[in-house]
Amino acid sequence: MTSTQQRAELQRRIWQIANDVRGAVDGWDFKQYVLGTLFYRFISENFASYIEGGDDSVNYAELADSVITPDIKDDAIKTKGYFIYPSQLFATIAASANTNESLNTDLAATFAAIEASANGYPSEQDIKGLFADFDTTSNRLGNTVKDKNLRLAAVLKGVAELDFADFEGSTIDLFGDAYEFLISNYAANAGKSGGEFFTPQHVSKLIAQLAMHKQTSVNKIYDPACGSGSLLLQAKKHFDAHIIEEGFFGQEINHTTYNLARMNMFLHNINYDKFNVQLGNTLIEPHFGDDKPFDAIVSNPPYSVKWIGSDDPTLINDERFAPAGVLAPKSKADFAFVLHALSYLSSKGRAAIVCFPGIFYRGGAEQKIRQYLVDNNYVESVISLAPNLFYGTTIAVTILVLSKHKTDTTTQFIDAGALFKKETNTNILLDTQIDQIMSVFDSKANVEHFAQSVSFEKVAANDYNLSVSSYVEAKDNRAVVDIAQLNAELRTTVAKIDQLRKDIDAIVAEIEGEELEA
Repeated sequence: MTSTQQRAELQRRIWQIANDVRGAVDGWDFKQYVLGTLFYRFISENFASYIEGGDDSVNYAELADSVITPDIKDDAIKTKGYFIYPSQLFATIAASANTNESLNTDLAATFAAIEASANGYPSEQDIKGLFADFDTTSNRLGNTVKDKNLRLAAVLKGVAELDFADFEGSTIDLFGDAYEFLISNYAANAGKSGGEFFTPQHVSKLIAQLAMHKQTSVNKIYDPACGSGSLLLQAKKHFDAHIIEEGFFGQEINHTTYNLARMNMFLHNINYDKFNVQLGNTLIEPHFGDDKPFDAIVSNPPYSVKWIGSDDPTLINDERFAPAGVLAPKSKADFAFVLHALSYLSSKGRAAIVCFPGIFYRGGAEQKIRQYLVDNNYVESVISLAPNLFYGTTIAVTILVLSKHKTDTTTQFIDAGALFKKETNTNILLDTQIDQIMSVFDSKANVEHFAQSVSFEKVAANDYNLSVSSYVEAKDNRAVVDIAQLNAELRTTVAKIDQLRKDIDAIVAEIEGEELEA
């Protein structure tokens, strides 16, 4: 098999395991057990490989815990961020899982020990609570300890049987790919909530390229509503790692999703000292104020969620919102996320933000914020996408690209609504279609029915409306009708009908005449 076929087979198998093992448990509720087990296997094998250091004579899993010296443990935690004793390795636990009557409590103790190993070290906050959602006592696993252990053993066995060994030299990527494949499938099957923690890879690829366009290096990349980290990881996947100098930063409000994001970083071989993901409400409890500015910002924040807004009178003086002179509406926080991102953006960087289309034409506070953005020349491009590209919503969303280093005062509008490939349940963007968008984004060329660069004066005269449809004329796909030709065809058709009627009348008359003679 080719590597592509092998990867497809691995993905088919892991999804089969995820469905078979969960039984009657809802897939969304069960996801943390499959994802957590995959993560547990990865960090175990990754840690064992680090300790063995390429020495074939050393098998870490076969060592006794007692041979581990304090110095070995200390050095390992400083490097890897955590420590796992041989008896705590995934392979060790999985080997006896079917006969271990205390499996659920043993697992809980193992996870607690791995997390506690980082206490007092720089990695403490990156490791703390990673397994919090892997609740081995939950009734979702079964009503009795025996039932819980049977299901946990089945998950461990299924993940243990996944064959990563055929992918010599690319195990890390495959673990990460398998994890991301699982997350995307859970998101696709989760309804509206799925889109809140995962941005499809094909859209993530476009957003990452927009944010990092023509930057040979960026100091760091940031997502203020990072979900499971999919947007940040696309930046790593499609650009050489060395150009993201200080790593990956993100904030997430949902605790379970926050844990998924941190696991996702480890699974894509981003060490604890190269990422910083924090838990909390970005709009009212923002992190990373001391780490800004960021050269690249990517984000797919929740659409039109409520926030405290004007109910907190201190926010109008917040350095993120004060320059606009107005707060985003309490019922629609979209522009609050936009202004937050702009505040964290460096003078050389770009922010690419997925937005609900209504914010680009509605009046009131949103119009005033648009005016602030346009008057200060921060809006580089507004790109409308095809509908049904995201999980949990069929709307045609818009990407807003912000920049603080524009060389002119025009704003580019791109209508990419016709660029998609229809899949079974959703649409996708092909690589060639992403290239088409990036090409016109780079050139800023005017392309009929596709892209227009519009002067500041025209946008201002249009009440700062930033809807793509206001500036890019949609292509008329209606067929051109030649009226003269159509009339001629109608006359011919009418004449044929008249002749047919005459022929039928003649046949009827002939039949009636024969009957009378008879």
